[in-house]
Amino acid sequence: MNYNIRASRREDMIQVLELIRELAVFEKEENAVEVTVADLERSGFGDDKLFHCFVAEQEGDIVGMALVYPRYSTWKGPIIHLEDLIVTEKMRGSGLGTALLNEVVKYGHKLGVKRISWEVLDWNEPAIEFYKSKGADVKRDWDVVHLDEKGIANYLTNI
Repeated sequence: MNYNIRASRREDMIQVLELIRELAVFEKEENAVEVTVADLERSGFGDDKLFHCFVAEQEGDIVGMALVYPRYSTWKGPIIHLEDLIVTEKMRGSGLGTALLNEVVKYGHKLGVKRISWEVLDWNEPAIEFYKSKGADVKRDWDVVHLDEKGIANYLTNI
C-alpha cells in the first residue's frame, strides 16, 4: 500500500474528526464524540499546542492518524500519551498501524521520553495482540479512572 505519514496540518482536522468518529462507532460509543474541528484546530496548532498528530495520507485522503500529548510520570519523568491510533477500516491489515506506531515511537525517542503510554479496550483482542507483538506491556491489572465534566461539577459541589 502506498501512503505517506506526516505531521498533521490544520486543514487535516476535518478528516481527523471523521476518523475519530469512525473509531467511536467501532468502540460502540458513536454518540460520545463532543470535540469539533474548531476544538482540534485550536488545541493542535498555535502557541499553546496541546497535542501532536501524525496522519497517514493516501491519494489526498487521511486514512490513519496517531495523536499524542505530553505527560509527566512522578516515577519516570517525561512521557507521552498516545490518545488514539486510528486506521480506517479499509486500511486495516495493510501495515499502516505499524507505520503510525513507528512514527510515535521515533517521536517519543526524539523527545527523550521515558515511556509512551496508552489504553486499549479489554475486548479489542486484535489491538492487544498487535501491541504485544511490538513489545508493549499490556497492563491487565490496572483500571482506567475518569472524572468527566459532570463528575467534576459534582465533586466541586461537595468540597
